[in-house]
Amino acid sequence: MPTPTPTNEPRNENQNHKDPNQKGARLTELVEIMRRLLAESGCPWDREQTLRTLRPYLLEETYEVLEAIDRDDVPGHRDELGDLLFQIVFQSALRDAEGAFDIDDVSGAIVAKMTRRHPHVFGDATVSGADEVLRNWSKLKEKEHADKGTPRRTLDGVPAALPALLRAQRIGEKAATVGFDWPDVQGVRDKVTEELRELDEAILSGDPHAIQHEMGDLLMVLSRLSTHLHVAPEDALRAALSRFEGRFAAVEDLAAAEGRSVQKMSAADLEVYWQQVKQNQREGELPKK
Repeated sequence: MPTPTPTNEPRNENQNHKDPNQKGARLTELVEIMRRLLAESGCPWDREQTLRTLRPYLLEETYEVLEAIDRDDVPGHRDELGDLLFQIVFQSALRDAEGAFDIDDVSGAIVAKMTRRHPHVFGDATVSGADEVLRNWSKLKEKEHADKGTPRRTLDGVPAALPALLRAQRIGEKAATVGFDWPDVQGVRDKVTEELRELDEAILSGDPHAIQHEMGDLLMVLSRLSTHLHVAPEDALRAALSRFEGRFAAVEDLAAAEGRSVQKMSAADLEVYWQQVKQNQREGELPKK
């Protein structure tokens, strides 16, 4: 998708000396760029877009931000945040054309929400720590919906389109706000053992539906265990996948250096190379992914 934001321009020497009171001023430039792109004399591609056609770009830009964070790519993080911000400005402009709301309404709504939900910062409330902030946040959300006449269920507000592992984490966290949770790590760990046993029984039965059911239960409990251990399960899995990709690429490189192809190797031979890669990483010969 073409992105007109000047994120790839060299940094101006004055950018390191910005007036802290003026941060955010350049957002108005982006809003103006968007206005020109959607004008009759603007960009034909941008003028053809709708909220539905922009959906995949919003998702793609979000994941590119996450990837930049995972790589600790600071310039890339800046650029990808710009691309994501452009999506927000773009969608706001399309709603503005409908007469629904504009970018100022979007900004005003989140300013009001953050102010309202942080009474310990912008009001007279006091909190003992982060846990109490989260509890108060949930209570304030419930009150807001009750005031609107739209009381919500405990698990409402978790998008169905989230990646399943992240959704499992969020649902578990919401259930925990009303006390539906294990009291400690050991309780969740015991449940993991129980779910593994039930999965083993399903495997022995050969019933594919039972296997899927028990595998789902196990994954949900593992998500909750991860949260109890203060590890984001989605991040943990992403890191594990990155390590696996790096190690498998190293296996292919080692095999190629010996004139061999992984496609023609046995599982036992692959395991030998895999262990060699891990040993090389431990000894510092390969980067640890």
